[in-house]
Amino acid sequence: MSTVETEFKPLLNQSVGYGVVVGVGFFFAALMLVLTTLQAKFSKFSPSSSEEFTSASRSVKPGLVCCGIVSAWTWSATLLQSSTAAYTFGVSGPWWYGVGGTIQLAIFAMVAAKVKMNANGAHTFLEIAKVRFGTGAHLLFTFYAFLCILVVCGSLLLGGAATVNALTGMNIIAACFLLPIGIAVYVVFGGLRATFICDYAHTLILFIIIYIFFGEVYGASQEVGSIGALYDLLVQAGKDAPVVGNQDGSYVTMKSNQGLVFGAATILSGFSGVFCDQGYWQRAIASAPRSTTKAYMLGGLSWFAVPWAFASCLGLAARALVTNPKFPTFPNPLSPSQTSAGLAAPAAAAVVMGKGGAIAILLVVFMAVTSAVSAELIAVSSLFAYDLYRTYFRPKATSAEIVRVSHYFICFWAVWAGCWSTILHKASIDLGWLFYVQGVVLSPAVIPIALTVTWSKLTRAGVFCGCIIGAVLGMLAWMIGCWKIFGEINVPNLAQPYSAVCSGLTGLLFSGLITGFVSLAKPAKYDFADTRAIAVYDDDASTAETASDQDESGSGSAVEKSPPGDKEATKGAISAEVVLVKTGNDEALDASHAELEKVFKRAAWYSLALTVAVAILVPIPMFFSHYVFSKGFYTFWVACTIIWAAMSGIWCMVLPLWESRAEIMIIARGVLARK
Repeated sequence: MSTVETEFKPLLNQSVGYGVVVGVGFFFAALMLVLTTLQAKFSKFSPSSSEEFTSASRSVKPGLVCCGIVSAWTWSATLLQSSTAAYTFGVSGPWWYGVGGTIQLAIFAMVAAKVKMNANGAHTFLEIAKVRFGTGAHLLFTFYAFLCILVVCGSLLLGGAATVNALTGMNIIAACFLLPIGIAVYVVFGGLRATFICDYAHTLILFIIIYIFFGEVYGASQEVGSIGALYDLLVQAGKDAPVVGNQDGSYVTMKSNQGLVFGAATILSGFSGVFCDQGYWQRAIASAPRSTTKAYMLGGLSWFAVPWAFASCLGLAARALVTNPKFPTFPNPLSPSQTSAGLAAPAAAAVVMGKGGAIAILLVVFMAVTSAVSAELIAVSSLFAYDLYRTYFRPKATSAEIVRVSHYFICFWAVWAGCWSTILHKASIDLGWLFYVQGVVLSPAVIPIALTVTWSKLTRAGVFCGCIIGAVLGMLAWMIGCWKIFGEINVPNLAQPYSAVCSGLTGLLFSGLITGFVSLAKPAKYDFADTRAIAVYDDDASTAETASDQDESGSGSAVEKSPPGDKEATKGAISAEVVLVKTGNDEALDASHAELEKVFKRAAWYSLALTVAVAILVPIPMFFSHYVFSKGFYTFWVACTIIWAAMSGIWCMVLPLWESRAEIMIIARGVLARK
């Protein structure tokens, strides 16, 4: 394979790049502002309330939460890095990328059930840690939460900027700064519910473009034209540029040593990307209590179709079309730096659809970046407002103050995200590097964070020992593994899949073992009474104020404060629709516990079944059998991707509208009545 780098020839003018980034961005901002205004006018929800702004009044229905999960978890890396894996490893790459994000969402469904059971009044997962373990653990998890958001924002903006630059020639630094600006506008004015509505619009466009690429690559395109023709091209590609570690060097086999290691790295990166990211906790908090787990189950199944189908289509098409004169780097394949930047999918789109394909990729990557960045902006503003500002600076901050501070920090973070991604770009850090290193730096915190809301025997010592010792061991494994495998420790080698797996697996497993053993040495008997007492924030400052106080032992305890003789008003300030916030009705509390315990058990069985199916039953027998796909089986494989993507798209597009039909009619009647 040639290692000569040929410049990726842009198909579009710079004006198109600026038009999409600025024009489409502000179009969506304007659309969301209109929808937010209508919602505030014709419904009981107003983004001026801190509860509505940061947690959508905990009333979002499962269809919209499912859609939000798909949209928020569809990063630029989901589309670009999965296609890179297909281009590099063959059919195993998209499958393992899908596994690396789906099983985490399935397992998080159990955590989401426990959030509703044990801390339904919380706004962030850090708030739960503060109440249970006090300031030390709270600051430790705060470090990991902000580190996660830094890595995620860097991945999103660098991947998006690299694609915009490759397709239009737009300046990468300009793209890094302009991408978050329009997003910040509608997040500031609409809060979390606006991001859910925008997620729906983005997911709609995402699936429509995926269906268009299906039609072109598997049907209409003269360069490919059919599934059988693509198979023939991939067979020839396996002869021209065989994959080291694949059976017979083929791109149409699950027997891929590099693909298997990539799968392990993706799974580790996925765990850290879900459990350490406030965005996913925020969606669990925002959903209606009885439907939280169902939303995450549906979200995981629906999301799997995105990387599997998209990358199986465009990533493999890129590999098949390397020798096509229309390929952007013809006569050479993509260089290692271009591959790491995620340009396989844009290259394939440019060949099969020309400028139309370039515009479609530009739009779908833009949708992925904006939807995921909007989730990160609302998440990071919640962390700052509740876990820094209200916890350490203004314990009696009113609802209006919380919203105002959230607005300020969203604006600050939108600018800082541009600065941060520019720093990474200048340091030659790209999407591929961040993708692999995410699991390295965040995996030690995954199990302690998850156990905080699920395991009554977890202790403060277990949390600290697990996170800190796990991080030290993970870093040592990273350096030693890189040195032993590649003979040299440098920036590119540290982000190789083998190095990332050495570190991420060590950090995750040892952190979990140490956390468990230290906690069991002197187990706690925590009953979650304090975390259940975290109250929904009162929007009427004259009625009640909610603050978190430290008890004498150092563990936090959320208490409800009210003027003397006004206890009934305080109880009334806590929404009756929110379960498991203390209301003095123990029978209702027990009934809710029993119901959510059943939900938790269903989620446990579901996550186990899904994990076994996608991580073991399907790929492992094909790996050890060394099976190379026949044309008939490859056709069946592609048909499965199309069917799964079709079902996921219909589910994400139709269910939210059906569930919200009553609210849509109310708003429509209100608008028509004023004409």
